[in-house]
Amino acid sequence: MTPTGDPSAPITPLEQALHAARALVLADLVAGEVAEADVVSMVEESVVQRRWWVEQWPDGVDFVAGLVAQDVQDALLEKYGRWPICPVCGVGDPHALEVEPELGPDPQWVCHKAGVRVAAVGSLDAAHGGTSSS
Repeated sequence: MTPTGDPSAPITPLEQALHAARALVLADLVAGEVAEADVVSMVEESVVQRRWWVEQWPDGVDFVAGLVAQDVQDALLEKYGRWPICPVCGVGDPHALEVEPELGPDPQWVCHKAGVRVAAVGSLDAAHGGTSSS
């Protein structure tokens, strides 16, 4: 259903991007087994904020998934600690992956310590041994 409540109204590119961003970040939270109700609320809060942001800067619609991932990562850091923990580096202190590009399309989870791309945002289950086809 569209925000107007009219189920026959077309879904805008903005709404498509927001729904996709929500789904991708939720998939990564599920992969990391941290998709608790309060964490899902963090995703929803980010989506609300990013809707406003894209309304102000429509050219940023392609950047929404990476921004929502970063927003949730920051919110989790404040409340619980680092997320997502790097599955690549098995030694040393656990560290979080980072989203790259910080502001761009096709966001990826990257380990800067090892200098590798770990997974696309939304595909962390594959990095953890899951069955993602992405």
